[in-house]
Order: sequence, then C-alpha cells, then structure tokens
Amino acid sequence: MAKSFYFYISRLWKKKWKDEALSRLWKERIKEWKEQPSVFRIERPTRLDRARKLGWKPIRGIVLVRVRVKKGWRKRKDFPRSRKTKNYRFYRSLEIPLQVIAEQRAQRKYPNLEVSNSYYVGEDGVYEWYEVIMIDPNEPSILSREEYAWISTKKHRKRALRGLTPRNKRRLEEARNNR
Repeated sequence: MAKSFYFYISRLWKKKWKDEALSRLWKERIKEWKEQPSVFRIERPTRLDRARKLGWKPIRGIVLVRVRVKKGWRKRKDFPRSRKTKNYRFYRSLEIPLQVIAEQRAQRKYPNLEVSNSYYVGEDGVYEWYEVIMIDPNEPSILSREEYAWISTKKHRKRALRGLTPRNKRRLEEARNNR
C-alpha cells in the first residue's frame, strides 16, 4: 500500500538535522524566528502533517500562531528559612510544560479566539517555538461545521487558561499517575 504525503513529511521531520541542506535551512529559519515578536501570526503551518493531524484546515476562522518560549529553569522567590536576605532567591523548575505556557500566551494575545491545539516546531539553545491552532468561535464558517462548532459554546471560553487543552490534560494525567 502506498504511503501518504504526510507520512513522508513526518519522516523528514525526524531526521531534519542529519541532512546538510535541511540543517542549513533550519538554522536560517530559527535566525528569522528570533527576530519576530514572541507571539506571531502565520499563514501556513511549518509542520503540515502535524497541523492536519491536530485539526488545522485552510478555512476562514482558523488561525495559526507561532509562539516563542524561553527554555530553562525559572527564578522564583522563596520565603526565608533562617537565611540571609541575599539568599532569598533560588532556581526551581516549573511544573508547567513550555507548550502549555505557549498556549496560554497565545490565548492572552488573541482573546477573541480559542486555542484548539498546539505542536512543537523548533528550538535553539535559548528558546522553543510552538505553533498554536486557534479558532474564531463567532465565524459563520466555523459554526456551520460540526467538527468545530463545539468550540463556540460557553463552557469552552478561555480553555487554554483553564487547563482544558489536550497538552494540559495530559500533564494533569501524568501528575496523577506519578502520585
């Protein structure tokens, strides 16, 4: 049986750094992405196979946003426990994955849209980039399609900020299993 076009795209993504031409292309892309704002609207997905799998279609009302998130541990203030005041701060890892942070930033930037899903697109030594699929719940072309009409109900408002996206649900499930 013949493989689909998306199969070959996903296979190419798995070995993007092994090919010299692809590696050069990725370095140029990341250099370009660093100059863009941290939340940037794009017309077409970088990873077509992943975007289609997660529900993206080139129709009105569906928007793609590329979000840049800084990697690494976050500096958090800790209460002093019989220490000097200069030692109040320490580094602690954040329990929230960077992908969830990217979805929440996109939700805050575009409050009239709802986050459907997101996927990883790249990273360098400092940042990670995610593309977030967002849907306009008031668009007539969205309301007329069954697969997207569910997002226009009131219980799905600001779902990324309330932890209702698939990535955040997976994080909560993993936390429950680790207890």
